[in-house]
Amino acid sequence: MSREQRGPNEKLGTVLALAGISNAGLARRVNDLGAQRGLTLRYDKTSVARWVSKGMVPQGAAPHLIAAAIGQKLGRPVPLHEIGLADADPAPEVGLAFPRDVGAAVKSATELYRLDLAGRRAGGGGIWQSLAGSFAVSAYATPASRWLITPADSSVERPLQSAASADPAAAQGENLQRVGHSDVHKLREAAEDARRWDSKYGGGDWRSSMVPECLRVEAAPLLLGAYSDEVGRALFGATAELTRLAGWMAFDTGQQEAAQRYYIQALRLARAAADVPLGGYVLASMSLQATYRGFGDEGVDLAQAAIERNRGLATARTMSFFRLIEARAHARAGDAHAAGAGLKAAEGWLERARDGDNDPQWLGFYSYDRFAADAAECYRDLKAPRQVRRFTEQALSRPTEEYVRSHGLRLVVSAVAELESGNLDAACAQGLRAVEVAGRISSARTTEYVRDLLHRLEPHGDEPRVAELRERARPLLVAPA
Repeated sequence: MSREQRGPNEKLGTVLALAGISNAGLARRVNDLGAQRGLTLRYDKTSVARWVSKGMVPQGAAPHLIAAAIGQKLGRPVPLHEIGLADADPAPEVGLAFPRDVGAAVKSATELYRLDLAGRRAGGGGIWQSLAGSFAVSAYATPASRWLITPADSSVERPLQSAASADPAAAQGENLQRVGHSDVHKLREAAEDARRWDSKYGGGDWRSSMVPECLRVEAAPLLLGAYSDEVGRALFGATAELTRLAGWMAFDTGQQEAAQRYYIQALRLARAAADVPLGGYVLASMSLQATYRGFGDEGVDLAQAAIERNRGLATARTMSFFRLIEARAHARAGDAHAAGAGLKAAEGWLERARDGDNDPQWLGFYSYDRFAADAAECYRDLKAPRQVRRFTEQALSRPTEEYVRSHGLRLVVSAVAELESGNLDAACAQGLRAVEVAGRISSARTTEYVRDLLHRLEPHGDEPRVAELRERARPLLVAPA
């Protein structure tokens, strides 16, 4: 379905020409993006011609899919107004702003929390479906640079008068929240619980999906309440942790566009908290996402931003993790020398870490096992199977039920290393173990690792062992993400 505008949509025609996308090419891209979200679309070059020459406006998610398709080609977000579709059903650019002002930052974050990650507005609608495929690594440029320039706000105090003027209706009803340390403690407990569930069951587990609801129902009213500078710093820090977790879970379930928005807001909240290591952790998460999406150079930039601002501030274990993420990005970019240097630095920092260090609670997952697992992935990207096997053996030496998803990912990486070393039997054996683990969690990322392994095994498709693995993995690959 579509409705008619007055005259040709010259904006859309101009941007299509700029992007070098034909009418047929745009139709194909929009249909593909729709399919990724479970939509059956049948647009063709004639449909696109009508959008451009007659000003027809497609209904539903289509305008946002058009913007996403063009944005992927241009390598940046494309707002609806730029392509003459701003009067379509609105999908606000929620979560992409990194405001300089603390009050505006609160507004930006709470607007994002009102959207449901599963695909529904708090009051209806399908916002994340509409934003399908709209991840653009360039959207991280402004947040990263502003955080580097000013990693901490001068004051975040929100007196009762300021909170009341910002929300007169709540003030009249005397519903304004006066925030205390006990409120912040509850948010930190929620973050810790969510971290455990995510590691054990994956970002798509229903218990993990409660994080966006916690942000909307619990955190947002607190951010809009009244608090001292001291309490406010703690509140922003706890909320930043939860927001980063929401982004990480979205990333794990394949909702890249949602993850990007949560990460940007988490970084802004970390700045309000004056928590530079936490800001670095968010940047490291952004770096991993960029690296995973194939933007190795941008991943390096984001990781190095975290490293540079945390020199002399973060603990040894924290610096080790940041250098490890930098090495991951270098490896994806194909720079073996820089990746090796990053791994050496990460291992050196880890050797300096001591149990008595004041490590942040959110870094509790990081140990030598995690270092070895990421090192193995670096060498996988650099096509060095012998090194992959060495580090994977160390990473798998102490499997734990606490980090089930990580164990599954490590098994897949081990299978790839065995395959590239010519050990088909061992590769299939590890693959079967990985499929068993993947079946117990809800993680699109783990499923993609398994899919990649099966792709690598295609030249051996006639082998009974490969056929068995493919059959065992079938329910996992056809299940909804």
